[in-house]
Amino acid sequence: MHKTILHDRHIGLGARMAPFAGWDMPLHYGSQIQEHHAVRRTCGVFDVSHMGVVDLSDGDLLGLLRWILACDPGRLEDGAGQYGLMLNERGGVAEDLITYRLNHNLFTLVINAGNREKDLAWIRIHAPAHRVTVTERTDLAILALQGPEAPTHLSAVLPPELAAQAAALKPFHILEEKEWRVARTGYTGEDGFELILPTAQAGSCWDRLLKNGVTPAGLGARDTLRLEAGMNLHGRDMNDKSNPLERGLGWTIAWEPDTRPFVGRQSLEATRHDPGLKKRLGVILTEKGVLRDHQVIYLNDEPVGEITSGGYSPTLETGIALAVVESRLQPGDRCQVEIRGRRFEARAVRPPFVRMGKSALRD
Repeated sequence: MHKTILHDRHIGLGARMAPFAGWDMPLHYGSQIQEHHAVRRTCGVFDVSHMGVVDLSDGDLLGLLRWILACDPGRLEDGAGQYGLMLNERGGVAEDLITYRLNHNLFTLVINAGNREKDLAWIRIHAPAHRVTVTERTDLAILALQGPEAPTHLSAVLPPELAAQAAALKPFHILEEKEWRVARTGYTGEDGFELILPTAQAGSCWDRLLKNGVTPAGLGARDTLRLEAGMNLHGRDMNDKSNPLERGLGWTIAWEPDTRPFVGRQSLEATRHDPGLKKRLGVILTEKGVLRDHQVIYLNDEPVGEITSGGYSPTLETGIALAVVESRLQPGDRCQVEIRGRRFEARAVRPPFVRMGKSALRD
C-alpha cells in the first residue's frame, strides 16, 4: 500500500484511513459532514498527492497531445489548462485528466491515482514517435485548497507577491515559480487552488494551512462535494468501456478540424449521431432514502437507466445521484428509484446540484 508524504500527519490528526487506488488515504478526520460544510462555507485542504503528475517536454509536444487526447491542447496559451479525455481505440474513456501548458516546451498532465501505471505506459508507447520526453514527477506532492476563503489562505504558504498573482489567476490557469506550481482548479464546485509542490515542502505547507485555520478534509468529503458539483469520477461514472457522449462529456471532444485524427475518434464518430444513445442526468430523491451506485431508475413502471454515483447531499440534505438513462427521461420528469426492493419517488434534474455553496437545481 502506497503512502503519501503526509501519512504520519493524517494519523496524528486521528484520521480514519482507508485504501484507495492502492494508497492508504484519509477518509475523514472525525466528521465527513463537517469537512464537507467547511469547504462549502469557509475553506478545506485535501492531500491529493496520490494523483500523478507527468511532465512532457521537447519534441513535437502538440503532435503527441493532439493524438492521445480527444480535446485539443493546441488551443492552450502558456499558463492555461484544459480538462479532457484520453480514449482507447474503441472510444471508451481510458482516463480523464487536466493538461497544463507551462510554456511552449513543457506541458504537464495531472492524472488519476488508479490509472497512473497504465496511463504512463500508454503515453510512453506514443511519445517516441514524436520525440517527446516523458517524466513522472514522483518528487512532487499535491494539496487541494478549496472553498470560498481559499484565496485569503494563500498568504499562509506563499510569498506576498506570489500569493497576489495566484489569487488573480483565472479558473483553469496555472503559474510556476521556482519549484512550485499553483493552479486555480479543483474537484469540489467551489473556488480553490491545487498546489503542486516539492514533496519535501508538503509537510510544512500543510502545517501552515492548518495553523491558519484551514480544515483538513478527507476523501469522503471530496466525494460528496464532487457529486454535488455534478463531476464524474473515473471508475464509477465512466470507465474504459464508457462512451463519453453518454456520460455528459461530449463538450470535451474537439471535433474540429474534422481532419484531425485522435485515438478513438473513428469509433466515437460511428456513434455520434446514434438516436439510441443514452445520456447523463441527475436524480434527486423527493422522499427520505439513500441512493447508491447501480440502483435502477424507472419511468412509468419501465426501467430507463441506472445510477452511476449515488449518495447523500449534506448541502441539500437529501439523496442525489448521477445516472445514465434513456433519452425519454427528461429533466423535470418524476421517476422512481428502486432501493432494496421498494421504489422511491425522485425527480430528474440537470447536474450540477450545488455550485459555489448554493443549490443549482434546474429542470
